[in-house]
Amino acid sequence: MKVTIKDVAKRTKVSPSTVSRALKNSFLISQETKDMIQKAAKELDYFPNEIARSLANQTAQTLGLVLPAAAQDSLLNPFFTSFMQGVTSCLESQEYSLLLSSARSEEEELNRIMRMAHSGRVDGIILLTVREQDRNINYLMEEDFPFVVIGNPKEKTEVLWVDNDNEKAMQEVVEELLLSGHKKIAFLGGNQKLTVTQSRLAGYKKALESYGIRVDDQLVFEVNFQEEEGYKLTKKLLQKHNDIDAITTTDDLIAYGSMRAIKELGLSIPQDISVTGFNNTLLAPYLFPSLSSVEINSSKLGYCSAELLLKKIRKEEISEHYCIITTKYIKRDSSK
Repeated sequence: MKVTIKDVAKRTKVSPSTVSRALKNSFLISQETKDMIQKAAKELDYFPNEIARSLANQTAQTLGLVLPAAAQDSLLNPFFTSFMQGVTSCLESQEYSLLLSSARSEEEELNRIMRMAHSGRVDGIILLTVREQDRNINYLMEEDFPFVVIGNPKEKTEVLWVDNDNEKAMQEVVEELLLSGHKKIAFLGGNQKLTVTQSRLAGYKKALESYGIRVDDQLVFEVNFQEEEGYKLTKKLLQKHNDIDAITTTDDLIAYGSMRAIKELGLSIPQDISVTGFNNTLLAPYLFPSLSSVEINSSKLGYCSAELLLKKIRKEEISEHYCIITTKYIKRDSSK
């Protein structure tokens, strides 16, 4: 027979409303009473009815997240798993859940977001990318549906967003390579419609220009966030430009592929070519040689995005509509 809130109230000799408040961690209930009720609930194996609670509050107690079309096989990319860990860490403390979906194209991505917004199953949506003329952002703004984006939407000043200073982070990487004596540095980045790619490419160009080096468009490439893509493009690149002395990438997975291609071509890292990554994934310190990479604190990006969106949903005061998460370039053995 299912245990109810009345059974917990009977065991603790308090009213069902007191039990309910205690399990929601209400400040109106003393800590001693909360401890007693939580102990009784555990002994009776009682769990609150989340569906009934949601109906009573007229909320879904859930946020939605659609893994974007730009990130094929997203769950294979450590960035996304770390990001979601940060999101769920925030939501668990707020008695919220995460509804996860994925898309294989930009059109499908928008359709999934539209269905989420109209389903009544989520109170808000986290968007993982920002594009030029972003249809997802435009749609959610038109619908006045709560959302937050990862990336700077720039002209949309009223949109909630969380990001790193990607331009500054990439500029620091390239300047470090230039200071170490590198002269011909290639850039392997993601889709150039994505603002994150645009920002990192801007940082790459800014660093070269500050050292009086002309930007060579033949050394700037667009590549999917996949190891195999990094591998193929690096092989093609080095067969055409054999005097490249550094490759900087916008994702560690691309860098993994680059390193594999360089080794297969009989070249040494970093003696012949330096390689840098982005996101400082778990494997970066354990590769041979270990990968120099930018720590973007992806878990914190996730936590802050969920925290900001919950404030919006609850109509709490928001002092800043954006949050910038700090980065750090971690130099290892893959770069001189």
